[in-house]
Amino acid sequence: MAAVPSSMIPLGTPCPPFHLRDGRGFSMAREDAEGMKGLLVIFLCNHCPYVKHIHTGLLAVIQMAQEQGFAVAAINANDAVAYPQDGPAEMVRESHAHRYTFPYLFDASQEIARAFGAQCTPDFFLYDAQLRLAYRGQLDDSRPSNGRPVTGADLRAAILALGEGSSPKAEQRPSIGCNIKWRP
Repeated sequence: MAAVPSSMIPLGTPCPPFHLRDGRGFSMAREDAEGMKGLLVIFLCNHCPYVKHIHTGLLAVIQMAQEQGFAVAAINANDAVAYPQDGPAEMVRESHAHRYTFPYLFDASQEIARAFGAQCTPDFFLYDAQLRLAYRGQLDDSRPSNGRPVTGADLRAAILALGEGSSPKAEQRPSIGCNIKWRP
């Protein structure tokens, strides 16, 4: 398992435009987050051991974010030809199996992942109400092999700070995960 860090793009960067669909009929665009406290965009996939490791904790953080008034979008940009377990049909199965309450969008062109600067799964981008990047870091310091519990502490703290009208801590640690499976 080769660990790849997130790119840590500059805070304050505007959210790139996007409009994607998922296999369950959900559609989401950046504009759908207008009027919300913010937008959480998560790049993930079905097969990544890093995503599997944090999955239950991540779902709890997503639920908390939604309860706090944040829009949430999960995006899978992996090459579905080389990695069919990450294809749209498997994404629908994953969504139903775990009762996702958020869209699990497929970025077939990989243009959206490139626009965000996504590098790994999982990769987190939390935007404020003005859709400016406020957090781009790890869920927490748990990894599949380090024995630390999955708490969601880092991302949870950032969401709570934004929800209360303040800024997340400026010191943010990159997420670590599998590289996005780019098409040749």
